[in-house]
Amino acid sequence: MTDVLRRGRASLAFSFFAQGVAFALLVTRIPAVQDRYGVSDALLPAFLAAVPVLAGVGSVVTERLVRRVRPSRVLRWSQPVVLLALLGVGAGDRMAALAVALAAFGLAVGALDASMNMLGVSLQRTYGRSIMLGFHAVYSLGGIVGASLAWAGAHGELALWVSYLPVVLVLLPAALVGSRWYVDGESARTSRTARTAQTAGESGPVVFKLLLPLCLVMTFAYIGDSTVSNWSAKYLQDVLGSSEQLATVPYNVYMVTTLLGRAIGDVGVRRLGAVTVVRVGALVAALGFAVVAGAPGPWVGMLGFTLLGLGLCVLVPQTFAAAGRLFPGASDTAVARLNVFNYVGFLIGSPLVGALGDTWNYRGAMLVPMVLVLLTLVYARSFKTEPDRYGGGHERSRTADVGRGGNRL
Repeated sequence: MTDVLRRGRASLAFSFFAQGVAFALLVTRIPAVQDRYGVSDALLPAFLAAVPVLAGVGSVVTERLVRRVRPSRVLRWSQPVVLLALLGVGAGDRMAALAVALAAFGLAVGALDASMNMLGVSLQRTYGRSIMLGFHAVYSLGGIVGASLAWAGAHGELALWVSYLPVVLVLLPAALVGSRWYVDGESARTSRTARTAQTAGESGPVVFKLLLPLCLVMTFAYIGDSTVSNWSAKYLQDVLGSSEQLATVPYNVYMVTTLLGRAIGDVGVRRLGAVTVVRVGALVAALGFAVVAGAPGPWVGMLGFTLLGLGLCVLVPQTFAAAGRLFPGASDTAVARLNVFNYVGFLIGSPLVGALGDTWNYRGAMLVPMVLVLLTLVYARSFKTEPDRYGGGHERSRTADVGRGGNRL
């Protein structure tokens, strides 16, 4: 059983890595995509907004789908679709082809994100200790690798399909082979009676009321994340007077500190508890936004973005983990619903800061995500670890369904 879990954990970690690479390759080459297809500045926001909207749809569909098939099977087939859709974005030459590729990418990403985190939550329950931050750390590593590959492709003036094809040729077969060892944990064993009750909506309102605080935290976290990814370079250059080259540094620093924070975060959860880690993360992130808003120059601004990476990095993985603890018999449903608010935060964050920056000023705009992140403190109790569910000295015997057997065609 130990070897089964280790292989399952490693294969799932690779899926997180591959997803980080694919997503970074897409979002960091948006200007090249725009040039290739002749997408106007007016039309570009519609294309970009369609991806998270369709991802939300994909997550909702996955919630219903996993009542009939295992999350491991959804993950096994959604990841290749994401990679092939990425290649389609780079290989097409007409606007209609771009629309189809982005639609496929968005729907598959929603299914992929939901099913990955479902497996992560169930594996954490099976392990009996915090491991979710480690999965998201590997995702951050994939993002760094993907962004680096995108930079190399842009620097070498390579066509998009030339940049994407080698990555897909490596990741796609590796993901399919690794999918043989996915592990469906306890949540895959939810009884048919419980699933029927969920389908009939008997526990829907109660579940939503309990899940709502976590949904809000997820939204706040992604508002903060999208603020950094979309506005850090512009803020450093236009507000703090940095050079164009220096303005590219904050997001890279943010990604690296996110990776470091997640790499050690599970240890913090095991020693201090999830509530303490979330509270500290929220306070550090809020301090980061405050430093950015009040920075007299670019170097202090970069300090603020560094703090943001260290603070925000723990919120999303712990939110998924908390959903699994709150609904141990229906964690797949909880994770899928919670995952939708990932995209809600992404859709709200960038336009919100941009609108406030244009109508007011960008320093003031940075205070809004700061306040929202601080609101996480209000909901920190939702992250409480129940000792009878998992934790040191309170572990129960666990069962796990091996994805290899369940993934046969």
